[in-house]
Amino acid sequence: MKLLKSVLFASVMLCVAYPSIAAPISVEEGVGMTSQQIATININSASAEMLTQLPGIGIGKAKAIVLFREENGAFLTVEDIKEVKGIGEKLFVKLESLVSVK
Repeated sequence: MKLLKSVLFASVMLCVAYPSIAAPISVEEGVGMTSQQIATININSASAEMLTQLPGIGIGKAKAIVLFREENGAFLTVEDIKEVKGIGEKLFVKLESLVSVK
């Protein structure tokens, strides 16, 4: 257990020191893309499971996002996610830079 903790700690420290290790992409994938586009989750196509990776989004809110999308069509703007029950301004501020609609 002690060894596992040490390995985990070392891995985290490497990712902090060298962020490119944590999320490697090839040069071709990054051409013409901003860092925000690379790191965002598309709320129009993400599964409920993918949405749970976002801060403050548990399985209940994730399912609500998917249901809202199915009943109302695609989100036109990122701000439209605030129309989903349980997602207010405070949570939206945490999500705004992590989600996209394209």
